[in-house]
Amino acid sequence: MEITRIFEFDSGHRIPNHTSQCKNMHGHRYKLELTLSGEVLTAPKQSYEGMVLDFADVKHIAKKFLDTLDHAFLVSKNDSELIAFLQKSGSKFVIIPTIPTVENLVIFIEEKLSALFRDTYNNSLTIKKITLWETPNCYATLER
Repeated sequence: MEITRIFEFDSGHRIPNHTSQCKNMHGHRYKLELTLSGEVLTAPKQSYEGMVLDFADVKHIAKKFLDTLDHAFLVSKNDSELIAFLQKSGSKFVIIPTIPTVENLVIFIEEKLSALFRDTYNNSLTIKKITLWETPNCYATLER
């Protein structure tokens, strides 16, 4: 069985080697669709009976990580000039291992969230699919 919860967060980034305006610092209202796969729980008289996971629990676990991205600048570990600027300015930022394209961000987010759900539920829940919308018209999807 699969369940999906949607999250939104605001972040900035730049694609330093891009040949258009995306090379400049800018921001997005990201929309994340998180699909989890697991068994429907059969626990008589428990509040989670008949669920894969309570959506409130999905939110609680995912937001542990997603809140670090909200109103943060997402910067590549190799973008030393921008990292220095962000440190000096006292801005909130998150260093990611790759250029922060929507494709790389969805991989980064999936790795972080997979660890949180795995640590909480011992592999009884897995992330089946993540879709990250960068704009209302553009998104990347990772499906395992």
